[in-house]
Amino acid sequence: MALAKKGARRIVVDGVAYRWRVTKQHWCCDFEGSTLGYAVEDAAHPATTLVVDTGRPTRHTPDAVPAHVVMPGEVAAGIRSARTEGWTPTANGSPFRLRLSAAGPPAA
Repeated sequence: MALAKKGARRIVVDGVAYRWRVTKQHWCCDFEGSTLGYAVEDAAHPATTLVVDTGRPTRHTPDAVPAHVVMPGEVAAGIRSARTEGWTPTANGSPFRLRLSAAGPPAA
């Protein structure tokens, strides 16, 4: 599953360049069950895509971060967390899935 270059943003984490874009994760059959996520791949040698579910709803709630916002710092923390859990972005394979809690991004 390669990311389309159009609409993808570049981020450098620990000296490695990646491309990422916001996605919607559909864990249920209705719109209410959708959560916000993002997909990441190595910019130079894309192979295994990281698919992150933030646990946040795609719809805005008054007491939460706007649903459509994923900040670069959150993406960097997610990449580091996935690397710690075994994601190897330059090795061929199925997408690596990482599910975060709705409480916020992993600690950097």
